[in-house]
Amino acid sequence: MRIYFRGFEAVVTSEHFIRRTSTTTRAFLIRDLRNVCITRSGVAARTAPYFFGGAVLALAVAAPMWQLSAPSAIVLLGLAGLGAVFAVLALRGRPQPWVLEGIYHGERAVLYESADERVFNQVSRALRRAIEDGRPPAVRDGLSGAA
Repeated sequence: MRIYFRGFEAVVTSEHFIRRTSTTTRAFLIRDLRNVCITRSGVAARTAPYFFGGAVLALAVAAPMWQLSAPSAIVLLGLAGLGAVFAVLALRGRPQPWVLEGIYHGERAVLYESADERVFNQVSRALRRAIEDGRPPAVRDGLSGAA
């Protein structure tokens, strides 16, 4: 058995892809993986609208209060500004994780996920090599290589 990658979160051998998390360990047979591809997770993009919504809501509440009480309106405007800052940080500050997914036994499976691009590339390259090396040799023109 050949080892292509060995790390804390993943092990790639000629026969298995093993994914370890803090709570589970999952093993996939290399020969049973189909349509393996790389995608990006949109976690940061999904949280930003909540921050923007909070900022707009605080601004909407603060605008009419300006007439009643200037200090309260200033506090709410500050909160609205803070919400906008958090929204920008959520979009830019947190890297979106890379996801390695494929079809395993007829069902979609997330094989590996990481925000560390270097380690993700090492794992995905190791899996690609294991899949390529596991393919049967191509037959050329129906001849078996005997001369």
